[in-house]
Amino acid sequence: MKKTTVSIIGPSTRFLSGISYYTTRLSNALASKYTIQALLFRHMLPTFLFPGANRVGGSLSTLTYDEHVTVHEIIDWYNPLTWYRVYTHAARGDICIFEWWTSSVSHMYLCIALLLRLRKIPIIMEFHEVVDPLEDAILPLRVYSRLMGRMIRGLCMGYVVHSVHDQALIAEKYRIEESKIQIVPHGLYDQYPSIDKNTARHKLDIPSKYSKIILFFGLIRPYKGVSQLVEAFEALSAEEKEHTLLLIAGEPWEDPDTIARIEASKEREKIKFVASYICDEEIPNYFSAADVLVLPYTRASQSGVAHIGMAYGMPIIATKVGGLVESLQKYDGTYFIPPLDRNALTASLSQTIEDIEPKTYEIPLSLRWDGIVPHWNNVIEYHNDGREV
Repeated sequence: MKKTTVSIIGPSTRFLSGISYYTTRLSNALASKYTIQALLFRHMLPTFLFPGANRVGGSLSTLTYDEHVTVHEIIDWYNPLTWYRVYTHAARGDICIFEWWTSSVSHMYLCIALLLRLRKIPIIMEFHEVVDPLEDAILPLRVYSRLMGRMIRGLCMGYVVHSVHDQALIAEKYRIEESKIQIVPHGLYDQYPSIDKNTARHKLDIPSKYSKIILFFGLIRPYKGVSQLVEAFEALSAEEKEHTLLLIAGEPWEDPDTIARIEASKEREKIKFVASYICDEEIPNYFSAADVLVLPYTRASQSGVAHIGMAYGMPIIATKVGGLVESLQKYDGTYFIPPLDRNALTASLSQTIEDIEPKTYEIPLSLRWDGIVPHWNNVIEYHNDGREV
């Protein structure tokens, strides 16, 4: 029997992000059952507009596509001929998945979706973000995002989200029937090896006097709550801070206030701030060196960083926001706190510091990729069986 051919459209590693990793992991996971073709953005938007413009096109990822996945890195934001080429590839398949996280891809998606619907190819839109905070804050971008998004969503047969929270939010925000929105858990990013803790700390030049390392990892944006984390760290007792280091590692995006807050901290000598994108080869150093991962977000749909932390089995302090609650509540190592509650965050940090014996927590089986595939089987088979002919 001929395998169903699934086309997955998303970003390549040229514009490296969590969605790039997700597109790769999803393609690889589904390749055991389906014929997969990954159709990727080669030039996703004018490079100078990308906050991480200096790293565009760099070799920062060690994750590769499975040999059974056909990869076409061909989509250029400025070239309609490449959109048509993507359509010709996807039109040979049975179903197409659009990865959605930003309206900067809207004009390309709309063109491809219109052509695919003429061929009656089912389109599934997978939401990783309901609304990008930066896009929503700028009126022209907000209007463009809503108008283009509405047209594209109207061409889709189904939708996928990663939590009940996002299902309800998207149904309300975009007036989509909840019955058309299926929930598929977000798989772990478990491709990184663990290394010896002392070795990792040595590679990061962390002085041996620090026996506890608190980690914030990822893009630094206003809603990530890094300023609150700095304040909570400052509020620890002198005894707790004596042998504790706050390690903040990530690329700053439109957030000069947080950078200024870090630099002005009265505990600045106990804060190691790595203000740059961390490539794959260096990620194991940070997660292996740390004793606890902190996610003090004020809003979130999901967090790729959380899924790295769970893969390492480390304690995670996270705020009760959005879909983050649903993914992390399955993980025994999670300590939930209210958002913007400095006292609760300080108390959780204190509890982690006082724990003498470090503990590694079990990874939820439901979040492993072999546990994710059956959910996608249901989505793909449902929409492929209902394909218009």
